[in-house]
Parts: sequence; C-alpha cells; structure tokens
Amino acid sequence: MTAPLVDLSVHHAPKGLSDRVAFGFVKALRFCADTFFAKRYGHRAVVLETVAAVPGMVGATLNHLKCLRRMEDDKGWIKTLMDEAENERMHLMTFIEVAKPTAFERFVVVAAQWVFYLFFFGLYLISSKTAHRVVGYFEEEAVISYTHYLAEIDEGRSENVAAPAIARRYWDLPADATLRDVVLVVRADEAHHRDVNHGFANEIAGLPQTEVAPCPPHVVLEPNWKAAA
Repeated sequence: MTAPLVDLSVHHAPKGLSDRVAFGFVKALRFCADTFFAKRYGHRAVVLETVAAVPGMVGATLNHLKCLRRMEDDKGWIKTLMDEAENERMHLMTFIEVAKPTAFERFVVVAAQWVFYLFFFGLYLISSKTAHRVVGYFEEEAVISYTHYLAEIDEGRSENVAAPAIARRYWDLPADATLRDVVLVVRADEAHHRDVNHGFANEIAGLPQTEVAPCPPHVVLEPNWKAAA
C-alpha cells in the first residue's frame, strides 16, 4: 500500500479574530513541543496523538447531543469525528510501540489529556468554528512534524526500524514495512484531518469548501455488537 501524496503547502490563512486566536494558540503549543521534545519525534508523536485524539470525540459527543435536542440530522459530522478520534488513537497505539514512553512521559500524557480535554470541551461550547479551526491548524503542524520525522529517518538520525505489528494490520502494510512507511501513512491521515476540520470551520462560517486530501485505506474497526450479530 502506497501512502497518498501530501500537499505540504496547504495552509489556511487566518481570517478574523477567531482564526487568529486559533492560530496563535496552536503556535504556542508548537513552541512548547519544540522546547520539550526537540528532535525526539517518536516521543513527541506519543503526546501529540494523545492530544489529537481528543477533539474528534468531543466534537462527536456535542454534535450528537445537539442533534438529539434539535431533532435534526447531523449531516455526517458525528461519524466523521468519531472516525477521526479512532484513527488518532491508532496512531498513538503505533508510536507507543516505537518510542516506549517513560513513566514521566506517561504522566505528561495524562496531564496533557485532561487539561486539553477540559479546554477543548469549553471552547467547542463557546465557538465550534474556532474549535475546528484549532484542529485544522494543529493538523497543519502535525504534517510539518511528521515531515521532519521523515527527514530524520532518511538522513540516518532516527533508526528506520520495522513497522509495529499493529500498524501493519491497521494500514494493511506489507510484512517488510518500516517506520518510514508508517510515518508516511500517518502524515497522510493528518493531512486528511487537517482539511476536514478546516472544511467544518468553513461550513460553520459560510465560507467555500476546499479540497480534502485523501485518507489512506485502513482496517475498519467493527464494534462488538456487530461481531455478535
């Protein structure tokens, strides 16, 4: 399986106060990540994916409740956001196998998750457009980070180890797949989430939709009730 090509030039130029706040917040997070992790991209990915898996679940929950209250269709948002949360969780499961986080890094993950969850939940209630724009910018930075990770692998500074078994199963990668193959499909996933969330923010704001990067094919994780049916 070949990862889709990723357009590294995609960037939503901030328009208005909401976008500038979202962009500034994400850049502040980027500064903290660069300071704390430097070029330890495997460990950065563990914390990044823990945080990245939060917005989809929050957005799906709040949209689900809104649709129940208003007795209206969700226009496909709930399933899209749930799939995003699941996909980001699989990224985390993959990079845990690669980076083997320490006890301190696991503590950072737990702390970051709770702080970001409460923040994002409140932000989504106040302005779902800003919340989706935050995710769009967050994924722009993720694409950049994984591009740097690829450079580290290609230039020999990070070992191109065998792809974890969980990644080979999820993305249907060949038996001889390597970490580089994994980073390529993860980066393509992030580019897809980037465009979807900028699209959601545009839809809320009444702005034109833009092209969405293709998502790499992966195994659909079926719920237990379907297996038992």
